[in-house]
Amino acid sequence: MTSPRPAPDVPQPPTATYRLQLCPEFPFAAAEAAVPYLAALGVSHLHLSPVLEAVPGSAHGYDVVDHARVRGELGGEAGLRALARAARASGLGLVVDIVPNHMAADPLHNRALWEVLRDGPASPYARWFDVDWAAGGGKLLLPVLARRLGGDLAHLRVDGGVLRYHDRVFPLRTGTERLPLPRLLDAQWYRLGWWRLARTELNYRRFFTISDLIAVRVEDPEVFDATHATVLGLLGEGVVDGLRVDHPDGLADPGAYLQRLHEATGGRWTVVEKILADGERLPAAWPVAGTTGYDALRHVDGVLTDAAGARELGSGYRRFAAPPADRGGDWAATVRRAAYKVVTRELAAEVERLTREADALCAAEPGLRDHAPWALRTALRELLVRLEVYRPYAAGGAEPATVLTAGAAAEARRAFAVAEEAEAVDAVRDLALGRRGDSERCAAFRARFAQTAAALRAKSVEDTAFYRHVPLLSATEVGGEPGRPALDVAEFHAYCARMRRDWPYSGTVLTTHDTKRSAEVRAGISVLTQAPGRWDALLAEVTRQTARAEGTRAPDPQLAWAAWQTAVGFAPAARGGRDGYGRRLQEALLKHVREAGLHTSWTERDEGYEGAVTAFLTAGPCGPPLDTVAAFAAELAPHARVNVLSATLLHLTMPGVPDLYQGTERAFHALVDPDNRRPAAFETGLLEGLDARRDSWDLSDEKLALTAAALRLRARRPGLFGGGGTYEPLTATGPGAAHCVAYCRSGGVVVAVTRLSLRLADAGGWRDTALALPRGAWADLLTPGREFAGCTRVSDLLTPLPVALLERV
Repeated sequence: MTSPRPAPDVPQPPTATYRLQLCPEFPFAAAEAAVPYLAALGVSHLHLSPVLEAVPGSAHGYDVVDHARVRGELGGEAGLRALARAARASGLGLVVDIVPNHMAADPLHNRALWEVLRDGPASPYARWFDVDWAAGGGKLLLPVLARRLGGDLAHLRVDGGVLRYHDRVFPLRTGTERLPLPRLLDAQWYRLGWWRLARTELNYRRFFTISDLIAVRVEDPEVFDATHATVLGLLGEGVVDGLRVDHPDGLADPGAYLQRLHEATGGRWTVVEKILADGERLPAAWPVAGTTGYDALRHVDGVLTDAAGARELGSGYRRFAAPPADRGGDWAATVRRAAYKVVTRELAAEVERLTREADALCAAEPGLRDHAPWALRTALRELLVRLEVYRPYAAGGAEPATVLTAGAAAEARRAFAVAEEAEAVDAVRDLALGRRGDSERCAAFRARFAQTAAALRAKSVEDTAFYRHVPLLSATEVGGEPGRPALDVAEFHAYCARMRRDWPYSGTVLTTHDTKRSAEVRAGISVLTQAPGRWDALLAEVTRQTARAEGTRAPDPQLAWAAWQTAVGFAPAARGGRDGYGRRLQEALLKHVREAGLHTSWTERDEGYEGAVTAFLTAGPCGPPLDTVAAFAAELAPHARVNVLSATLLHLTMPGVPDLYQGTERAFHALVDPDNRRPAAFETGLLEGLDARRDSWDLSDEKLALTAAALRLRARRPGLFGGGGTYEPLTATGPGAAHCVAYCRSGGVVVAVTRLSLRLADAGGWRDTALALPRGAWADLLTPGREFAGCTRVSDLLTPLPVALLERV
């Protein structure tokens, strides 16, 4: 397919975007101050995190409370307009992140929700939210109490016509203000409940398993108009130029929503945060420029990972940690076990709603009657856990029949002891595939099944299995495939050729606000696939050192492996001060064990285990053995440098629109949020005199120079990289050919990078490896004064930098 082309009167797509994570500590004014530097860097657009009114103090802005206002804590609409003027004066546009799927379930600040809680289903705002009123007996459950209601009554009080619970405030139904407290609570349109009830009793759709975020029904045209008016107005006035759409999988009908958005924006550049599974394609009918880029991240990281070494690491991990197959030893089994955990616990309320709807649909059709609710519930669970994509789609992408296969149904039927009861699987599958008609209720069931599937996949893979399966942590990244972490050069080229043809303006990323490890940390870890034997030796040594430190041992070997591997990738961050390094590492690894849910979790904390984790980290990765880890990381640093620079140049020149996360134009060592969401700090003089200090460059300087050169080339010659351009793989010859990734863009730019440099060095280096350049003379944009032509020795081309960016003279 061909991606939608912008209309003549619509701004052209970005050549590159720069993501700024706005928060009260980094408002519009701070972004405005950074504009001259970012313009000089070479990006075409600033990419802003959500700008609409959010919960006070929010560090991310995804908890929107009012779609009609630009967030006051960031500077309000005046601040946004001032930023847009400053950006425009420097030749930059603005792309903003929008959140159509959900709002904050905070009635004090979310006035639409406040009115629903006060007036019930009769409120004009009731249609905004995805609530199953019947399931709650006509009430909306708010799981906000710290304990059961009977133990928390003392903390509830009526004050000035509202109900207060600690710092939370709720409206009162008209005429109930003077009732005794127990009767007053019973008289409301909502029910205050213990927070643990959310798992099984919740009757509103939420974002994944976060009960503080309530889903919005943007499929309703009136709700769409109300929730998009401000953003569309900013687009119409030219304050904003493009959009990033957060979590489209959560919507009832993503395709229809995106079509309506496309028409409302006049075809502005829009990308969607869609996570694609291995081999999955973005639905061809979606009128968007593409994804936000996690599929590109996987291909860049994959081509720089050694397949044989990854297998060796996996074998070493199984020897060291001896994990059961379904608890981290085998990727597919780990995902399946994690999915069962999530679907039976965290998403139990969502499955119950699906069960009720399936039961009603079956009861209405004679051929489907007499399926017991427990059988339908079991069938739903068994089918959901077997989906290997985030969401099946009826048109393009992962077609429902290709993921809800007959084979999956056959496996699901094994959960039943009686064959006739197993027929519930076929009934549910037919409903999910749309084989039982196109009635409104059938369509609603299909949509809800898909929405639940998306939440299940995100929670079971990204937030559970990625923390259980840890042989190679650089592969456990959003959009990643830990079961197949390495890709060969041919696969990388095939992906780039397809993207150039189908989605030339799709986003590409290496680090985002949601990545679990920054590109630099992943680069340091992925080098281990080239040195599995050295990793084994390091692990043995630091294990011995830690055990000797007052007898402190890791509470379990899986944690030890993950902690030491994280420390290897994160070690360069210790140069900025060990106290900050230790705190950041400990916070990330405590999050790791809670997300894994094997020994402790966010909702069932094991204080003893977490104390043992902290003690181990204090004595081990954050203690004296850090010197050993740092020395090891320093030995591999030249090869981590190659990974960083190679990934950077591939990202900036492959098909698509590169998005740089704040600060990543230099070396950026960060772990999972909130570590990677710290307010940005810009040294605006970095670009000045960069060439003059070339002899003393460190990795940050090299990466900055490389980034600026590539971005300025994109800005100067956008036709080489856009939809009308071409992508031609170039193949090196000679003993080191497999270590060179090279291609030509539109006959005007040649890119060459080094892959698996440690393996290359062990094999004797480049030697007589050569790369035949397309005809003509080629100027080196990274090392001024150099030119190449014809058949060129790769050792000359990729020295002193391990990457080359050439422009036809």
